[in-house]
Amino acid sequence: MTAIATAAALSLPISLYRPAKINAKKSVRGGFRVFALFGEEGGLVDKKSAWSTLFDVEDPRSKVPQCKGKFLDVNQALEVARYDIQYCDWRARQDVLTIMLLHEKVVEVLNPLARDYKSIGTMKKELAELQEDLAQAHRQVHISEARVATALDKLAYMEALVNDRLLQDRHTSGTDQTCASPSTSKQSLDIVKGKLPRKSLNVSGPVQPYNTRLKNFWFPVAFSTDLKDDTMVPFDCFEEPWVIFRGKDGIPGCVQNTCAHRACPLHLGSVNEGRIQCPYHGWEYSTDGKCEKMPSTQLRNVKIKSLPCFEQEGMIWIWPGDEPPTATIPCLLPPSGFEIHAEIVMELPIEHGLLLDNLLDLAHAPFTHTSTFAKGWSVPSLVKFLTPASGLQGYWDPYPIDMEFRPPCMVLSTIGISKPGKLEGQNTRQCATHLHQLHVCLPSSRKKTRLLYRMSLDFASVLKHVPFMQYLWRHFAEQVLNEDLRLVLGQQERMNNGANVWNLPVGYDKLGVRYRLWRDALERGAKQLPFMEPMQTRK
Repeated sequence: MTAIATAAALSLPISLYRPAKINAKKSVRGGFRVFALFGEEGGLVDKKSAWSTLFDVEDPRSKVPQCKGKFLDVNQALEVARYDIQYCDWRARQDVLTIMLLHEKVVEVLNPLARDYKSIGTMKKELAELQEDLAQAHRQVHISEARVATALDKLAYMEALVNDRLLQDRHTSGTDQTCASPSTSKQSLDIVKGKLPRKSLNVSGPVQPYNTRLKNFWFPVAFSTDLKDDTMVPFDCFEEPWVIFRGKDGIPGCVQNTCAHRACPLHLGSVNEGRIQCPYHGWEYSTDGKCEKMPSTQLRNVKIKSLPCFEQEGMIWIWPGDEPPTATIPCLLPPSGFEIHAEIVMELPIEHGLLLDNLLDLAHAPFTHTSTFAKGWSVPSLVKFLTPASGLQGYWDPYPIDMEFRPPCMVLSTIGISKPGKLEGQNTRQCATHLHQLHVCLPSSRKKTRLLYRMSLDFASVLKHVPFMQYLWRHFAEQVLNEDLRLVLGQQERMNNGANVWNLPVGYDKLGVRYRLWRDALERGAKQLPFMEPMQTRK
């Protein structure tokens, strides 16, 4: 696959396309000389100073590839962008050095020994001229700052273009293109102009039966606090009914929620001495699924299906796949310094992929959640999700929110807050207090999701001891979810009727798109899953 772009379309600084003209201006002012360079393409010439060695960076313009009017592949375009950033760095260093040298001159003018030999008028004139030079240098610094920001935006935009082409070509054979035809050139220009390829990610039609490869993971299904010694927790997973309960030793087990005798739901019964008892005829099963008691008849060798089950860090996990379970289970605990304040379980009437799409998107908040946490939020002129080239995590700009998708169905986020409903700072590190969230979207069926939600705070620990606080947290969580549900239910209805819910992804959809690409590659049996380290790739 070759992504085509033109250097002109990237709008790199003009210095990268035509030879630079250096304009020096020298002036002798009151017995000393200021020697500096200004202007669009100018830079400081050699000036002896204690600071000079700190700013001794080679001018990169002589090494810039000549690419005006040429078509570039991805690597060439990124190389041009790299020189762009190097130029911005060099330009910024020259601007800062100019200000520091001018500052030296100001100190020199105001030096007590120098004042003895100069008239007040001369000093005023020199200071006025230096003030003008400083103002011009400061303006140049602002220009350099804008250039750096623009260059970084271009790199992010180019990455989006590459991702879009990956989306468009992911089902093709991937033959190399040796030249750019007029049709491909026009298509590339359309993409550069912001016209993303139509239907580049197809998620439409009724949800198909779940791929077996998606089952070969550890899935959290319940919180430990909800599973007492004498209770059961029924749930569905991949359209099969299951029930978890604790054995005599207190270790949880997971068995099929269907009695082998007459298919009665076992969760309607009770737990006796570490065995789950069917309410119909009293048959009792241990945590491995073996029937150990059959009242009123001869005991037979009967066993129902069971799943590997494990308890770790306050959650009950199961392995529903046909491959042997992995030896390690992901850690979903909040970061150090956080305390868990709420653990909530909800059954939602939407497919788990659509719910993940929603949770991985924050750009909708000021439009959807106007009655809850985003009430009063302004609508930013640009929302971006910044992430490494290979990764399923990153942070939102301009919101102080870090977010990660963790396979197969978990979303973790850390939000910087100042008071309820308000955001502060430009990133989470600049915020004094934080809220950490865990969302687990267990695929119950093709139309249902079991949501496990855990909320943690690094402040206000006293709230854990307030009576009925758990019910208040649940009420607030339900309010937020209800704002989403009415929209996602509408998506689901239209998707089942053939609409593509990923018809036209844009820049702030990056994390959701990456989740869909990861899931698509997993279900196709790809040896190397996208956006993951090789050691994380499943066989």
